[in-house]
Amino acid sequence: MSSEVIFQLSAIHRSFKQGSTELNVLKGAELSIKKGEIVALVGPSGAGKSTLLHIAGLLEKPDSGEVRINGEVCCCLGEEDRTSLRRNKLGFVYQFHHLLPEFSAVENVVIPQMINGMSRKKALERALFLIEALGLKPRADHRPGQLSGGEQQRIALARALANEPAILLADEPTGNLDPDTADGVFSQLLVLARDHGLTALIATHNQALTDRMDRTVRLAHGILTSD
Repeated sequence: MSSEVIFQLSAIHRSFKQGSTELNVLKGAELSIKKGEIVALVGPSGAGKSTLLHIAGLLEKPDSGEVRINGEVCCCLGEEDRTSLRRNKLGFVYQFHHLLPEFSAVENVVIPQMINGMSRKKALERALFLIEALGLKPRADHRPGQLSGGEQQRIALARALANEPAILLADEPTGNLDPDTADGVFSQLLVLARDHGLTALIATHNQALTDRMDRTVRLAHGILTSD
């Protein structure tokens, strides 16, 4: 693992209005992650883990504070630049796969690459490489509705890695799967992350998965701490 810090949150504050009440979800969150490090994000439901990941992924702006990727301050960037960073530097995996139902598994992995300017031929080659690495080559031409939950989540992982991101952000990526399937999907996620030198921040309630990551940070009452 490198000593280079590739991702950093500095003094992140985020609150929401709920009627006349202000909910302080993040109170000065601080986090630095080194290149190649895989970090578990844990905390009770409703603590703000998804909000933290949305801010980390430049999908949402904090009320104050900074997000840095490779040393670049990202919070003040315009939407076009933020979109470009998301497309080129970040990969996302969610609890629900959000695959496009009208397209095949391989097409779901090809499409984000073509949006990013890749030729269809090269996009297809990479998509098939990832799908084969995940043990799903025989299912490549199947639509999501023809796949099991674990298979769909594997395709979602392949899609997240399609544009060769530097950072993977995952929000309960196995939370919708049975324990055995969850373990298999997570094992493949770890293998691919290690093989590609990915930096990852993964929110999970699963202690068995947490124990397999490099370290854990905990979010509670708006405060982010290291275990």
